[in-house]
Amino acid sequence: MLKFLSIRDFIIVDSLELGFAAGFTALTGETGAGKSILIDALSLALGERGDAGMVRTGCERAEISADFDTSKLPVLQDWLREQELEGDADICLLRRVLDSTGRSRGFINGSSATLQQMREAGEYLLDIHGQHAHQSLLRPDAQRNVLDGYAGLSDAAATLAELFRAWQTLLRRRTLLEQNAEAVAAERELLLFQRRELEALNFDSQAWVELQADHARLSHAAALLETAQFGVEILSEADTACLPQLHALITRLHAGLQFDPALQDTLTMLQSAQNEIQEAVYALRHYQQKLDADPQILREQEQHIAAIVEAARKYRVPPEQLPAVLQRITARLDELGSDADLAALTQQETAAHEKYLAAAKKMSAARKKAATKLSREITDAMQTLAMPGGSFAIALTPLAEGSVHGLEAFEFQVAANPGTPLRDLAKVASGGELSRISLAIQVATSQAATVPTLIFDEVDSGIGGRVAEIVGTLLKRLGQHHQVMCVTHLPQVAAMADTQWQVSKTTRDGMTCSTIAVLKQTERVEEIARMLGGVNITATTRKHAAEMLGLSV
Repeated sequence: MLKFLSIRDFIIVDSLELGFAAGFTALTGETGAGKSILIDALSLALGERGDAGMVRTGCERAEISADFDTSKLPVLQDWLREQELEGDADICLLRRVLDSTGRSRGFINGSSATLQQMREAGEYLLDIHGQHAHQSLLRPDAQRNVLDGYAGLSDAAATLAELFRAWQTLLRRRTLLEQNAEAVAAERELLLFQRRELEALNFDSQAWVELQADHARLSHAAALLETAQFGVEILSEADTACLPQLHALITRLHAGLQFDPALQDTLTMLQSAQNEIQEAVYALRHYQQKLDADPQILREQEQHIAAIVEAARKYRVPPEQLPAVLQRITARLDELGSDADLAALTQQETAAHEKYLAAAKKMSAARKKAATKLSREITDAMQTLAMPGGSFAIALTPLAEGSVHGLEAFEFQVAANPGTPLRDLAKVASGGELSRISLAIQVATSQAATVPTLIFDEVDSGIGGRVAEIVGTLLKRLGQHHQVMCVTHLPQVAAMADTQWQVSKTTRDGMTCSTIAVLKQTERVEEIARMLGGVNITATTRKHAAEMLGLSV
């Protein structure tokens, strides 16, 4: 429900802030006072295109903010989460800024949004009916939703769509398999060969690192053994080896300690060096024993490395990525394997199609019954809305193959006058007729409609007297289930409203401004009297206005 609207520097409005309530609100005022500006401002907030001419003369930009209560719109809340446009709990704030160059920016809950996103959000929040393009009832998808909502079939329609998509998925897979059976078989054979080839390598990243290290060591085994032997000799076994000479020096230092204790530090360092060198000799001898210079092992390692490098070159990846290649091949084989049995896939597709058809036929029967009932109710309503002899029908045209929405196409059809053929609602010539038909549809489907706020722009066009009173009664009834606003020139309609706003023009600092005032009961009498009597308002006219308001209480 619309809770608050702020308008700044828009057309002839300098600053306007309005709070909204539930029920039926009538907007009245002199012709040209700017009653439709409110609707134009809301349309802009809902993502309609704007232009520089909408910015008030002499101002840099116009700004519209509309605050909606979404506590009873879980579908919109889900959509906001999906779009990452969430704001405060149960609130949706639409804001539009239009500058004097014609450029505009949109925001939803403070986050930048595209016009498409604003339009999508607006479709959940508000619908405008009248002689304007923003009328959801002209769209086939909206017509389908109206009928399904009226018949209580919305959940069944969603289930039917899922069944259709499941059938279509199997149909595409079966068709593709039939058309490409040879190619699929060839691909499977190649993939099987590649999987065997890669599995035979027994490759993993850690083993690859260890294999390269082992190969480097074995390929230089002779030189490494020679180095180890050289080390042993110069440290321990040669005639001039380090250890014997170091031992001799340590012996002499021991003897010299009795004459000079200052030699102790040097002796200690040399003894430590002797121990370290002896450990190095032991390590070199152990290394000689451990190092395996078997040429057969070296050849096997070289062959294994060559096979891995060749496979990596073949699949155009570094060797480290060969396990990932094997995983992709295995996944593709699993995918092909699930479709390998064409007969089984065909059986699955047939079963899915039959399941869809059963649900679609059940849906068609329910829709046909609801369409007949709803058409009769709307036709009856048209008789009271200055369209005697007019008729309404919902045409359900069979579709040969069915669709995601069922086995029929939808079209709302109208014959506005007796003797004229039914035709598409979108092609009705008179805007006034279209707005009244929309009113009849909204009243008939008000219990099932999901859009909480409905605005009617001059639905009283071309009617008066008793019919005008009926329109007011219908709008009041609609206001029991929705938030309803109506721009009207008829006192009979305005008198039925729960709340009445008066739109007027004033001149301020040489500039024309449009203002809106919420009328008290006594003020409503004066406004209804003006609507009844024109310029000269008499006591009789005021009495009549008071009686009309009394009847509407």
